[in-house]
Order: sequence, then C-alpha cells, then structure tokens
Amino acid sequence: MSGPDALFSLRNNFYLGAYQAAINESDVHGLTEEETIERDCLVYRSYIAIGSYQLVISEINDSAPTPLQAVKLLAMYLAGPEYKETALSSLKEWLSDTVISNNPVLKLIAGTIYVHEQDYNEALKHTHSGGTLELYALNVQIFLKMHRSDYAEKQLKLMQQIDEDHTLAQLANAWINLAVGGSKIQEAYLIFQDFGDKYQPTVTILNGKAICLMHMGRFDEAETVLLEALKKDAKDADTNANLVVCNLHLGKPATRYLR
Repeated sequence: MSGPDALFSLRNNFYLGAYQAAINESDVHGLTEEETIERDCLVYRSYIAIGSYQLVISEINDSAPTPLQAVKLLAMYLAGPEYKETALSSLKEWLSDTVISNNPVLKLIAGTIYVHEQDYNEALKHTHSGGTLELYALNVQIFLKMHRSDYAEKQLKLMQQIDEDHTLAQLANAWINLAVGGSKIQEAYLIFQDFGDKYQPTVTILNGKAICLMHMGRFDEAETVLLEALKKDAKDADTNANLVVCNLHLGKPATRYLR
C-alpha cells in the first residue's frame, strides 16, 4: 500500500490556479528524485503562470532533466518575440529525438505551445495518446476549442476511469458541461462552487463560477464574483474580458476593463 501523496497539495494548488500558494508551499521534504523533478516542474510552471518568465529561464540550466528543459522552453516561448522562434525550433528538434520525445512533460509543453499557436492538429499529434491526467485534460481543452465536445467527453471518460474525483477530472467535467450548455450549466456551477468551498477561491475558480452565472442570466451575481476575482489579480485577462461581457449585459460602461 502506497503512502500519502507528498505533492497532492502542490499539484492541487497549481491545477486550481493558486500559483503563489504552490510556490510558497513547495518546500516538501523526503521526495524521491522523480518527485523532486515533478515538484520543480510544478513550481516553475507556477512562476510562468504569474508571468515570471525570466526567473525560469535563468534558473533552469542546460544540464537540467528533460522535463525541466521543456518547462524552460515554455517560459522562453511566452517571454517575448526575441525568444519565441528559438523556443519553437528547439521544440521541433526535441520532438524529433526518439530518446526524449515520449517524455510526458515534453508532450504536455508541446501541446500547450501549439495551442497558443492555435495549431490544434499539431498539438494533438503530441498529446492524443494521453497517458497522464494532465495530458487528457489538455486534450479536453483542445477538443473543446475545436468544437468537438463528443471527443472531449471520450477523454473525460478516460480520466474518470483513472480517478473520477481527481481535481483535473472535475475541472474537465465542468469545462465540458459549460460547452454543452443547457441543464449542464448548473452542474458546472456546482463543481466550481464546491472547489471554492473546499479550497481558497482562486481567479480560475471565480471565473468558472462567473461564466456559469452569465450563462444562467444571473449577471448581477456574476459581476460580484468577477469583482472579487479582480481584487485578487487586476491584470487577469479572463477576468477583464468576462467583466466586459457582463457589464455590456447590465448596460454598464465596460471600457475600464478593456486591455
């Protein structure tokens, strides 16, 4: 019987968008070498999520393991045009290397970068085989962007077979419910509400709740939730975009949220 999962809290914080908490709680002891690499990947991906690209680029050196090198590529890709082409050419080179191309973190980063490029077919070329809950969750997001909720639901079933109570499986379920719409919106809302009750209400969770409320025509409540998200991160693009939509429906000026 396996012991407690030392990285559960760190992973959960990252998945739910509590990036600073993930960084702050990263001092976990007694990890195996594999767990240490996973921890470092999650911490550096959290830094990327809050925009600290240069920190990641400078701290991960060329002798770091493949998963960390892949995370550094993502930081370079997002850091600005001066790094982007180098990151894309390095990514292509690594993906053609049979020794490392099957690394799940490299596949995840490849999928993430090609989603940013809006090249969904290229993203799926590297993520479609799944194998980890994060890869299946990324596949769900890709298929939803392609308006193929039927394929997204197949990926969700694979996730649920592994662990239907897992945070990523619950999130994927909520994303699909939002895409399907109708009576499924209430189910999505309850998932985000449950996360908000169980854990700290992050910008990610609050935006999920707000989108559900807007779909249900409850724009006043959505605005309240979005303003709470704005207090946590005034620059968050999703929060500001959702506030524009919300304010237009409420007949309020929305220009202050246009970025």
